Amino acid sequence: MTEPTFLRTNRRLALADVLALTGARAPSGADSALRIDRVVPLEEARVGDLSLFTHPRYRAALATTRASACFVRPRHAALVPESTLAIQTEDPQRAVAIVLAALFPAAVHPGSLFGGTGISPGANVHPDARIEDAVIVDPGTVVGPRAEIGTGTRIGPNAVIGPDVRIGRNCSIGPHASIQFALVGDRVIMHTGVKIGQDGFGFVIGDKSHAKVPQIGRVIIQDDVEIGANTTVDRGTLVDTVVGEGTKIDNLVQVGHNVTIGRHCIIVAQTGISGSTSLGDFVLLGGQVGVAGHLHIGNGAHIAAQSGVVRDIGEGVRMAGTPARPIRAYLRENLARARAEGKAKRGRRQSELAE
Repeated sequence: MTEPTFLRTNRRLALADVLALTGARAPSGADSALRIDRVVPLEEARVGDLSLFTHPRYRAALATTRASACFVRPRHAALVPESTLAIQTEDPQRAVAIVLAALFPAAVHPGSLFGGTGISPGANVHPDARIEDAVIVDPGTVVGPRAEIGTGTRIGPNAVIGPDVRIGRNCSIGPHASIQFALVGDRVIMHTGVKIGQDGFGFVIGDKSHAKVPQIGRVIIQDDVEIGANTTVDRGTLVDTVVGEGTKIDNLVQVGHNVTIGRHCIIVAQTGISGSTSLGDFVLLGGQVGVAGHLHIGNGAHIAAQSGVVRDIGEGVRMAGTPARPIRAYLRENLARARAEGKAKRGRRQSELAE
């Protein structure tokens, strides 16, 4: 079996290109025409490769790397071996991301999985749908009546775009995604299996039966949002569910009805946000965080992984644990518990020895 290469690039960058793209600084006298062939980890690098150094734990790999150049923070530049150019930047990870985006644009904006252009004969597009120029619709896709799709957008195979849905320009909708009752902005990326706009989980609990509450709201997804595979965003009951500009949502996240997520939030995998909760801007939720309903999390708050949020959280607060509490208190509790357990264990050993 031949080894497949899934992402290819025909572009080659010189050191001068790398510096211009990232704003990084090379040592005085560095060859600006130096060719960069690949971007790889330190231990895999060879002559012609670019790498990065982000933490002292990788010092041994840096010392033996064969990379031609390496992004590094100024305070770590002295650790770079003489055979490697120390390209100084305050944020090596961001610099590498910029270079990778230049080399592999398809990894940033996924294209047609079928390799086609235009609307595939195997797609089912309602005659009342409005499709702008340069839209790609892969086989098996269904586009409902009065749906509108903006120029430059790519719709993957077997996706379903419901009636009256609006999708902006230069978006990427992955295979098997489903979008209904939604307005989607520009440059939005939805990965495989994303489900947008289905019923929120709304029932009036009764002694003999539970009455379903009709969900008549929408989902509003603003510009530059990215949503990971198999994430679900429910439509609102009476108001809209909103995902703010620039927010990034990981795989397998559940966003309940009426939730409002602010701008540039980060929501990591397996998080669940219950209905009618609101997040401010630049909120970060770690993996497997659970957020109860009808709460507010303030701008810039960070919630550690596996935390359970059961009350409002103010701006800029760092929380951890279940129930979530200030992270310093959480760490103190864990330290006190560890000390108590250690003391109890030593006591049991002494008792055993005394016997």
